[in-house]
Amino acid sequence: MKMGEAGRTIYLAIIGLGGRGCGQMKTLLQMPDVKVRVVCDVYQDRIENAQTIAEEMQGFKPDGDTDYKRVVARGDIDACVVMTSWTTHIAICIAAMKAGKRVAMEVGGAGSVEECWRMVRTSEETGIPCMLLENCCYNSREMALLNMVRQGVFGEVTHCQGGYEHDLRDEIGWGDVRRHYRQDNFLNRNGELYPTHELGPIAKYLNINRGNRMVSLVSMASKSAGLKEWFKNNRPGDEVTNKPVHEGDVVTTLIKCANGETIVLTHDCTTPRPYSRGGRIQGSKGIWMEDNQSIYLEGGLSDAMDENSAPIEPHTWVSEESYLKKYQHPLWKEYEEFGLRGGHGGMDYLVLRAFVESVQNGTNPPIDVYDAASWLSITALSEMSIATGSAPVAIPDFTDGEWIHRHGEADGRYALD
Repeated sequence: MKMGEAGRTIYLAIIGLGGRGCGQMKTLLQMPDVKVRVVCDVYQDRIENAQTIAEEMQGFKPDGDTDYKRVVARGDIDACVVMTSWTTHIAICIAAMKAGKRVAMEVGGAGSVEECWRMVRTSEETGIPCMLLENCCYNSREMALLNMVRQGVFGEVTHCQGGYEHDLRDEIGWGDVRRHYRQDNFLNRNGELYPTHELGPIAKYLNINRGNRMVSLVSMASKSAGLKEWFKNNRPGDEVTNKPVHEGDVVTTLIKCANGETIVLTHDCTTPRPYSRGGRIQGSKGIWMEDNQSIYLEGGLSDAMDENSAPIEPHTWVSEESYLKKYQHPLWKEYEEFGLRGGHGGMDYLVLRAFVESVQNGTNPPIDVYDAASWLSITALSEMSIATGSAPVAIPDFTDGEWIHRHGEADGRYALD
């Protein structure tokens, strides 16, 4: 089936109808073989807004419900898409799998390691797959870099870095007014709260859960200053301004892998800064750095010329542009011919389409329950490390040793293996 061709129609339940939920629902409804049968949220006004949007796009009004347990039990839906608050994702996914429904969930760190184990065990016991909708794995740059890693351009990869470095002070600061869950997490937790945008692509570069795994981490948090200052400047006298902020401004997490690689994650959402995912891939033959959009490959610069047709000196950065074009992932070549759509430069459409086609074909999703558990658990594990003076913490093996033998678990054009 070519990209854009319709398969069998699948009927979805959308659970969680805030800005992200409604946005992703719109992207899903651009697919001719997707219909939304029911929408669910604890807030009635969000339900009504989603019903209006869906009716305009698909020609009929979906049912509305405030109880996800009733929704997942319905017999007229094929799958559920969960876009609620971070600490409710996994519980709803578990309920969906127990009801026999395939499920996909938006990103956000886990509340505990135990709930990650429950998610894995539920999937194993029911035989129902669960997919994490980590859209950054499908970004054009990350997929080109994955292609370069697979072709050995960087040699043997030894180290990767990534970050969620995004000034979200307004979103967090007004969370209690705008009904946004980030604020509660920043006020009450201290850890790598949002790990998967950076960790997801890195995990694919390093074959995590498929011949490799993460074994331990150490996390450290700076003091909290940025959000406290924002509250004082923007909400003087409000009750929330006097509450303590537990989340450090910058949280740094160092991860060790079974095959010897190291990973550094950075979380920074409460300081003034431009957006960055702080990517870095370092190997025995070269390095890529996101923030300067450059690559250096040892021995690969003899024919390289700068814009003035002068030879480029050794140990000099070269723009990533020509490399990303040369190693563009085949999926993105097909996608550009089809026409980009959806949010975040088109990667939202790809991750959602990967889920839709896994439901249609009855195949394993490319970001499976073991990926979800290991990536999301980093939040809870980083909290443990910080709370114990940045002590090392073991990362569970959610595959129970099968990571040694698991290879190419996903099929088709959306596979990231």
